[in-house]
Amino acid sequence: MVITAKNGTTTERVLDQYSKNSTKGYARSVIVFQSPSTVKGTRFLTMDNASGKSDQWIFLPALGRVRRIASSESGGSFMGTDFSYDDMSVLDRDVGLDTHTILREETYNGAVCYVIQSIPKNADFQYSKTLTWIDKANYRSYKRELYSKRGDLEKVMEISGYKDVQGRDASTEIRVSTVAAGTSTTIYMDIIKYDDPIPEGVFTTAYLETGRAR
Repeated sequence: MVITAKNGTTTERVLDQYSKNSTKGYARSVIVFQSPSTVKGTRFLTMDNASGKSDQWIFLPALGRVRRIASSESGGSFMGTDFSYDDMSVLDRDVGLDTHTILREETYNGAVCYVIQSIPKNADFQYSKTLTWIDKANYRSYKRELYSKRGDLEKVMEISGYKDVQGRDASTEIRVSTVAAGTSTTIYMDIIKYDDPIPEGVFTTAYLETGRAR
């Protein structure tokens, strides 16, 4: 993870992410920060629920306890990055939570794309709408524009570096830019593995607190 300030200076962080669907098909993921020392040991859990929304918890070593992320905090910065707590699960956001409309077709980076507008059905989501550029040929998602409650373009999310990984079409780079601040955060996926077994105990608040799957 590379955080770029307005003046161009960068800060790097290294993290691991583990993802697995539940037996009911709900997405779950855990992020574990490995370095630098200022964030090492921080662990973050996201679990989708039957409503299509996500429950989130974070463990901060300095506090020594697990804290649930309240819905009122969902728009706040995640660990000082350009990602908000909502952004951490926006790529897996349940399609049923929004009303979708194909606005037009447009060429983006040489690919003919559908431009799809998604408007949340409930007002508790951070954004008033999102626009997504999806390749007509292979359904890759290349870009998302995220608009504030006032209707202003707040962030741009760019998804790139697609390659075949174990027979799956996987992106290896996600960049989120905050328009007004002139800052950005880029996540580079250096190692991607599918189908490795992950203990169920990883997706618990106990794991957040101890770092051990019981």
